[in-house]
Amino acid sequence: MSNLADSIEGVIHFLADRVPANLPTVPPRPRKANPWCQDGAPVVSKVTATRDLETSVIKCLDLLGGFKKLASAGDTVMVKPNFNSPDPYPGSTDLDFLKTVLELLLQTGAKVIVGESSGGMWRPTSKTMAKAGLTDLLARMRVELVAFDEHPRDWVHISINGDYLRKATMPKSAYEANKLVYLPCLKTHKMARFSMSLKLGMGLIHPGQRLAMHMRNLEQKVVEINLAWQPDLIIIDGRKVFITGGPDKGEVAEPQVILASGDMVAIDVEALKVLLSYKARNRLPSNPWDSPQIVTALRHGLGAREGEYRVLTA
Repeated sequence: MSNLADSIEGVIHFLADRVPANLPTVPPRPRKANPWCQDGAPVVSKVTATRDLETSVIKCLDLLGGFKKLASAGDTVMVKPNFNSPDPYPGSTDLDFLKTVLELLLQTGAKVIVGESSGGMWRPTSKTMAKAGLTDLLARMRVELVAFDEHPRDWVHISINGDYLRKATMPKSAYEANKLVYLPCLKTHKMARFSMSLKLGMGLIHPGQRLAMHMRNLEQKVVEINLAWQPDLIIIDGRKVFITGGPDKGEVAEPQVILASGDMVAIDVEALKVLLSYKARNRLPSNPWDSPQIVTALRHGLGAREGEYRVLTA
């Protein structure tokens, strides 16, 4: 009965969620210089994960310059994981991975917040978080959880003036955070070909706008969301991935990699190379640079072009 009730509630949200009236309009956040560079070139770090997850994450970040290069006491860091649905990893963020990253961020002395809004039929977000185990985890860690869709006035219109998306309604709490850390999964996506850092921003769009986002030109629109702001750091957990299907279910492979960068294009291209190494039957182009998401991101200057970044491995 509870599953039926949850499904009915999800349908109501999916069809009836609306953007509140009289929200303020703000400009995009100013673009920051990418701090994760070497000799002026953006860097992507890529490590093979071991059973010692904390050591693996630290190694990946140390190649870039370490967590203390990101934040310090007095900063507010909002972490955006991937809990579009309550499906298990890699359909959603792995809780052990999230816990590891949060613990390392807390060691910098910054205030750390986790923000998320689930998609489609899985709202309200608080139910998805509870089913996924996130609510209990963050309570134990004493880390604040912001379920964006359950804060009706925590929204601003952002004039992004994209080719396909003119305005985006996004959380004020994320807009005002000093630092943003994205934790995408690494997976294919039935509608958008893949879901990594460039698409993670869909979870920041007001639920009342998401249905229209999916009507046409989804791959271009999800990228233009990032004209509102860009994350300070991206860490992709590629220990398990979907090489077909997605975003919630698919064929699983286990490349056992972790990637990190401040460049959304560079890290997504390197992650696409991981998926393409499996030669699976999916909609990914053979050349990552031909993906509509990547093409759109480059048109808007959201990341490095081919040959303009470095990959560091360990």
